[in-house]
Amino acid sequence: MTRAFVALGSNLGDPQRQMDDAVSALARLPDTRVVKRSSLYRTQPWGVLEQPPFINAAVELDTGLAPLALLDAMLEIEKAAGRVRAQRNGPRTLDLDLLHLDGVRMDDARLTLPHPRMAERAFVLLPLHDLAPTLALPGGTVAQLLARLDRGGCERLP
Repeated sequence: MTRAFVALGSNLGDPQRQMDDAVSALARLPDTRVVKRSSLYRTQPWGVLEQPPFINAAVELDTGLAPLALLDAMLEIEKAAGRVRAQRNGPRTLDLDLLHLDGVRMDDARLTLPHPRMAERAFVLLPLHDLAPTLALPGGTVAQLLARLDRGGCERLP
């Protein structure tokens, strides 16, 4: 089993329900179990600004799936949630990003690990910090990387 961290985001339909459904779907993957789930965060859109706020979260998994098999399973979960890839950084029912897989460095046309842009995004690092503040990533730990970012527009939900 390998420890994996996945970011979740949604701003269409019922985002909080999308988060719950996605975590349940991840837990049903073969050779996979959810270890922990972060708090939910309401965050402002990034990239395309004219869209509703997002709900973001992260989960920590133990998985026996290979990186690309896990990615393919995550894409199927997005598809089942009605994800349409019409506009980069646009609105979506569900977005799942594989952030980190312990011991795996990968730079493939389909997948780069660790996720190459997570250190730039408070909406990714805040939920990840809930799970693993001391996780070492390129450039520092999650806590160190988060300390460098503006957290404005990010609100933890009760």
